[in-house]
Amino acid sequence: MSPSTIFHSYDDRAIQHAVESELSWAPDVASEHIGVAVEDGAVTLSGVVRSLGERGAAVRAAQRVRGVTVVTGDLTVRDNQTSDNDLSTAVNTTLTWLDGVPEGAIKAEIHDGKVVLTGTVDWHYLRLEAKKAIERLSGVRAVESRIELTRKPRSDDVVEELTNAFVRNAILDAERIHVAVDGTELTLTGNVRSWAEKRQAVHTAWASPHVSAVHDELQIIPT
Repeated sequence: MSPSTIFHSYDDRAIQHAVESELSWAPDVASEHIGVAVEDGAVTLSGVVRSLGERGAAVRAAQRVRGVTVVTGDLTVRDNQTSDNDLSTAVNTTLTWLDGVPEGAIKAEIHDGKVVLTGTVDWHYLRLEAKKAIERLSGVRAVESRIELTRKPRSDDVVEELTNAFVRNAILDAERIHVAVDGTELTLTGNVRSWAEKRQAVHTAWASPHVSAVHDELQIIPT
């Protein structure tokens, strides 16, 4: 059965209703301001949200629905009149309180509500946490992360270690995921059944202490 045949086995109207219900269920999303359109399993969200954090929460809510293959967040962040000076104070305070990040390791440049993060941290999840924390702030219009990782040592056993990690994980079907290594960079290929499985595979790959980059080429084929 081809991927397109599998996608069509999910009714777009049923997916639309499920996504709308999931948005209503999400406590950090004002679903009454968000429209949902679905075509062949591809979801487009439209409307206005209060922050970048809410936009991300809406996209993740849609990705949780079975049968969804692609989510486009065509959502506008409500314009909050916050000066760059006030925003700078909020951003710097937020970065100071991040767990696991040494003070001063991440710096921010702010212009017209757009925040650029720079610096170096030890783990990829710290980059994600920093970006998410800033996106939740009122008045932030966009966040670009240029945070780098500390140099990672190469390991000849990284594929075996990662494969074993995939096998241990209850969410993942390790036989459907393939790993290629180029130095300290990994490329994931193969098929997964949902966005949740896709995110878990990428998260597991980034957990390796020998990885400096993860290239996600996994395809979602709902079953």
